Amino acid sequence: MDWTQAIDGYCERTDPGYWSEPVNAVTNLAFIIAAIIMWKRTAGLPAGRWLSGVLGAIGVGSYLFHTHAMVWSATLDVLPIAVFTLSFIYLANRDFWGLPVWGAALGTIAFFPYAAVLTPVFSSLPFFSISSVYWVLPVLIAAYGLLLRKRASETGHGLLIGAGILTLSLVFRSLDEVLCAHIPAGTHFMWHILNGVVLGWMIEVWRRHKTSVA
Repeated sequence: MDWTQAIDGYCERTDPGYWSEPVNAVTNLAFIIAAIIMWKRTAGLPAGRWLSGVLGAIGVGSYLFHTHAMVWSATLDVLPIAVFTLSFIYLANRDFWGLPVWGAALGTIAFFPYAAVLTPVFSSLPFFSISSVYWVLPVLIAAYGLLLRKRASETGHGLLIGAGILTLSLVFRSLDEVLCAHIPAGTHFMWHILNGVVLGWMIEVWRRHKTSVA
């Protein structure tokens, strides 16, 4: 694998230069700001601090990708997202459903076959195929939200809000190349802004649930 191979995957990028995606690069501040806010709000909650730290790493990784745009920076972009996803699923299983550690871990591992089955479905759909690997997430969050409505109504409602914001974020991500001729900067930057909001919100939903049952 050539770790230095250039990647041109977004409307805003027109050359291999460092600042070829200024809007996409700068809007990663949304992740950093959300991480700082949630770091403060999760004082005394180690798992919350962990999620906040990973959220900050998402911002750094994404910034590196949208400035360097190479295979190595793409890896640093997606890795923290995967870590956040799996960490949140584990905490949701443990704290929302009250599962023991082994049960929460098995539930987290179950994400892999779930994603393996559903991702090809989205890949086969014209609009959804662009972000097929991500569409499995709002579906899962919404499912958790619906199932939790009776057990923990506020938490379930919060997850449904998160699923809605993430869905809107994915729409902007998927429209980036489609609207490139009309919006030179593209729409990917909205994916950053809305994701900073939704990931911070997801940590807040977990924090509220955790503190309400403590």
